[in-house]
Amino acid sequence: MLFSRLIPVRQHFPDHRIPDIRDAVQRELRASGFSARLQPAARVALGVGSRGIANIATIVRAVVDYWKSEGMRPFIFPAMGSHGAATAEGQADVLAHYGIHEATMDCPILSALDVISLGKTADGIEAFMDRNAYDSDGVMMIGRVKWHTDFAGKIESGLFKMMAIGLGKFAGAQRYHTHAYKLGLEHMIRSVGRQVLKSGKILGGLAILEDANHNTGQMTAVPVEEMERKEEELLALVKSWKGRVPMPLDILILDEIGKNVSGAGMDTKVVNRSVYGDYNPWPEEPRIERVFVRDLSPHSYGNAVGLGMADVVHNRLLEKVDWNATWINSLTASTPAAIRTPIHFPTDQECLARIAPTVGRLDLSEVTYGWIKNSLELSVLKLSENLRDQIRNNPMLEILGPAEAFDFDEAGNLRGVSVEADKAEALSP
Repeated sequence: MLFSRLIPVRQHFPDHRIPDIRDAVQRELRASGFSARLQPAARVALGVGSRGIANIATIVRAVVDYWKSEGMRPFIFPAMGSHGAATAEGQADVLAHYGIHEATMDCPILSALDVISLGKTADGIEAFMDRNAYDSDGVMMIGRVKWHTDFAGKIESGLFKMMAIGLGKFAGAQRYHTHAYKLGLEHMIRSVGRQVLKSGKILGGLAILEDANHNTGQMTAVPVEEMERKEEELLALVKSWKGRVPMPLDILILDEIGKNVSGAGMDTKVVNRSVYGDYNPWPEEPRIERVFVRDLSPHSYGNAVGLGMADVVHNRLLEKVDWNATWINSLTASTPAAIRTPIHFPTDQECLARIAPTVGRLDLSEVTYGWIKNSLELSVLKLSENLRDQIRNNPMLEILGPAEAFDFDEAGNLRGVSVEADKAEALSP
């Protein structure tokens, strides 16, 4: 089969990176007035999630140190629903994999699934809170504000969602997603979040925003009184920073998916897929006809949520799936379509050769390709040579070198885009 050659390309996204993460955290929290809400030596519960947030260990340690400097006794708890296979040990392990454990944080990590009921919302949704967090003198959430992979709204992923699904642990996550199936995710998040706020336990949160290069671009201390309004503002801002595939494609190749990349395994608003099985549901995003996924990130620890959004996958991915962790996560979120097993073959070459004839091109040399490491890392990618005119006409794109043929090894597998990304970095000024 004749494949178009590939051009290494850089997308020039605005760089919002914060030069000194620790200093930025300390400045935000000192100006927040959070500590004035508590008595000296109060126990402060710090809720931390499980996504692949840049600099998360540095950020959390800086928060711990802030509370200690104010004479408080902080501890960390996993603010997670069904992650870590919905076990206390598994959720502590998830944090540890991101460098968040007692030795690095110099404070206790309390991981448990026990919850306290906070009563019911007007919609009849019973709200819950992690028992360790409830028994503290105050709770602070540490989380990234970003677009959600399942829906679009004014509040999506962020502090409010952590207060709902994260604070509610597995017991809450199961019920919340069931209610959200009919009420909608945004409605559920707002409703449960407001019920949690009525507990009087929440101090506020530290909202983390990342730019399109996956750099920490902004951190904002959000007091409890402003959480809902402020999160709307922050989400609108970070959406304006969003990275995306630069043009429509027949086939998008991803080296990996994983929970460390996106809650849905791959960002649905990058690959233009829905966890419910829909093709190209986001009209503002480039149309992607087929998605080929080569592997599962080792930092996903077997959780292959998002597998079902691919059209074809390499056998190596399926061999790495921890089906128990995957089933628990997907079924808790009421998204069984997201873990359907796609067609799969033993080599990259066969995967591409089998899927290319399905995109509606009679001349297969006209099939257009894009190749990225994952849906989070979009600054360096490869685009097929038959897109050269579109590449040249896009002011955000820079060609980094000559076009090269698809590089298959003796076994018929591609040599990864990450290797080529390193080469592109060397070529770029």
